Amino acid sequence: MTSKSIIVTGACSGIGLAVVRHFASQPEGHQIALLDVNAGEGPGVAAKLAEEFPQVAGKTSFHKCDVSSWEEQTAVFKEVFALHGNRLDVVFANAGISEQGVTTLVDREEGGEPTKPRLKVLEINLFGVVYSVKLAAFYMNKKPKGNDKSTASRGSIICTASNAGLYPLPTAPLYAASKAGVVGLVRSTKQLIEDRKIQINALAPAVLETNIAPSKDLFKPMIVTPMTTLIKGVDKFLQDPSLSGQIAEIHGESVTLRDAHEFVDEDSKKNIEMFWTLGYA
Repeated sequence: MTSKSIIVTGACSGIGLAVVRHFASQPEGHQIALLDVNAGEGPGVAAKLAEEFPQVAGKTSFHKCDVSSWEEQTAVFKEVFALHGNRLDVVFANAGISEQGVTTLVDREEGGEPTKPRLKVLEINLFGVVYSVKLAAFYMNKKPKGNDKSTASRGSIICTASNAGLYPLPTAPLYAASKAGVVGLVRSTKQLIEDRKIQINALAPAVLETNIAPSKDLFKPMIVTPMTTLIKGVDKFLQDPSLSGQIAEIHGESVTLRDAHEFVDEDSKKNIEMFWTLGYA
């Protein structure tokens, strides 16, 4: 692997920080932009990386960014693209939150008026990823295409989904909806960018011990998947340019690629293929 230009969202804690540290530890000396809403800790995180991993000294930068804001993401991507010498090779669209307490989708109180559900989880986990994917594809497409027969990737987009996007999670239906949305986004975007030789994939981790949970007590009865397994998933996607539109379920010590549902019948398959042929839906 040669030195790469990398953007990671939600980069200052949890999954994002683990992935940033993984990239920083590699000998190539990648340029790594840490995007996070936490402006208080972000600069310090970037500085500590440079101290711990000399190969990225002067190559890490922190950028305050609320991923739910199209305007903020647009400005930061433009800034990082220029800072990294008009290159963008890897985007890890990771920033996310939980439903932050009891779900507001169903009112527990009888009587009175219905309350509007809190939708911040969708704005960050899904809309934020949509913005990151669009911007990543835009800037990656600026890279020279080279030989048409080359199998080399011109860019890799990796999104953080969740196994809650694959299975029912009745305690957090809006969180589940946001992650199922990421799964659908990744699978459906593959064909839109494959002629540009840009990959898009997603990680769907089981329970990882991160600060997304409201309390560490939540993890005590759980079977926790080690962060090292998620890192294996990241490497799997980056090392194989043929992988795109894939969802990697991260569980225990395993990285399992999850196929999309089989078509229920030939009519359904034909209709989906016809939408693609027509070019709109």
